[in-house]
Parts: sequence; structure tokens; C-alpha cells
Amino acid sequence: MKFTYKIILFLLFITVNVTAQIDTLKLQREARALLREGNKLYNKQKFGDAAIAYRKALGKDSKYDKASYNYGNALYQDKNYKESIAQYELTTKTSKDKFAKAEAYHNIGNALMEQKQYQQAVEAYKNSLRNNPKDDETRYNLAVAQKEAKKQQQNQKNNKDKNKKDQKNKDKNKEQDKKNDKNKDQKDGNDKDKKDQKKDPKDDQNQNKNKPNDQKKDQQNKPKPQQGKMSPEQIKQLLESLNNEEKKTQKKMNAKKAKGRKVKQEKDW
Repeated sequence: MKFTYKIILFLLFITVNVTAQIDTLKLQREARALLREGNKLYNKQKFGDAAIAYRKALGKDSKYDKASYNYGNALYQDKNYKESIAQYELTTKTSKDKFAKAEAYHNIGNALMEQKQYQQAVEAYKNSLRNNPKDDETRYNLAVAQKEAKKQQQNQKNNKDKNKKDQKNKDKNKEQDKKNDKNKDQKDGNDKDKKDQKKDPKDDQNQNKNKPNDQKKDQQNKPKPQQGKMSPEQIKQLLESLNNEEKKTQKKMNAKKAKGRKVKQEKDW
């Protein structure tokens, strides 16, 4: 019984493995068919459609290096440089063929060059040459990338120095403006003090002294009321009235004198 049980388990194991292998082979065949479809679309420069076919192929077989590499090429041609690099990197990790790795690194360098990431492109081209030292095209691209990287670094340094200089000048101008404002405030205060010191106290006295003259002058300039003219008859009446008043006054004065005099009594001899 035990022997029979072991045979049954062994047969089940073989069956499962065979079924799995059949399924794997089926997926690989489907992946290859999708790869061929993608290649046809790629040759027709239908890069977007080709990318879809390659992606489906990878869905059937995730370790399909050719599908991954071609997918990267389709993305590159469609100017999706960042996504293409991810596919090329997958090839460099999974492929066992040095020439395939060299081509993947070479294309990574090209995609980085398109994004003006020149120093990273230099490293990619170096990795490509490590896998295929005889590739003259990669060597040429490496020289171009090194030249552009050096130029980019110099431009970045110049821009950095310029920004520092501009900031320094800005701070210097700001500090100078503060000094100018401070000096201006001090100058205004000094001018005010000097003006107060130069002022003669006699000016106030003269100013006050001139005020009565001004008032007198105003009184002189003030129009006087004009006296009314009298007729000869009015003058005569006025004189007569004054004469009468004078007589009355004289009479009153004499009366006052008489009252004030003592009566002299005659002596009796």
C-alpha cells in the first residue's frame, strides 16, 4: 500500500510538472508571436502600437529579454526616454549575453543624452564598453558625452558664481542704502541744529519791536472821519449859545462867592 501510494504521488508530481511546462511553453509561444507583431509595427514606424505589443509579450513572459529590449526601443523612438531607460535596465539585469547588455547600456546612454543628463550618459557608455570594448560607436558617443558633461559643469559653475556675485552685490547695495539713509537722517538733523544756532535772538525782538510801528502805521493809514461843515447862521447860534452858557456860569459863580462871604457887623462904639 505504501509503495502504491508513493507511485501515485510521483505520477501526480510528473503530471503537474508536465502541465506547468506545457503552460510555460504556450505562454512563451504567445510571447514570441506578440514580439513578431511588435516588430512588424516597429518597422512601419508605428512605435506606440509596437510598444503595446511588446508590453503584452512581457505580460506572457516577464523574463523575455528581447521583448524588454525591443519595448525600450519603441519607447525611445516615441520619445518616452525615461520609460525606455527602465526597460533597458531590465535587460542589463536579466540578460546573460554581454553584447545584449552592451547594446542596452549604449541605448541608456543615448536616452540620457536626449535628456541632457551628460554625466550619467558617460557612465552608461563606459558600462557598454566594459561589455563590448570594440564598439567604436559607443566610444565616439562617450567622447561626445564627456565633452558635453564638462561644458555643462562649467556652465553650472559659472551660473553658481554669477548667482553668488549677484547676491553679494545685492547685499552690498542694500547695506549701502542703509548707510545712505542713516547719513541723510544725521545730515538733516545737523542742518536743523545749525539753522537754529544761526538764528539771531534779536530777530524776535526786532519783530516784536516792529509790531507797534505797524499798529501806528495802521492807525495813520486808517481813514479819519470827516467833520461836517456848519453854515454861518449855525455858527452864530452856537456862539450865542456858548455866550449865554458862559453868563449863566459866571452868575452861578458869583452867587457861590457871596454865600461863602461872612457878614461883617458893624462895631458898636
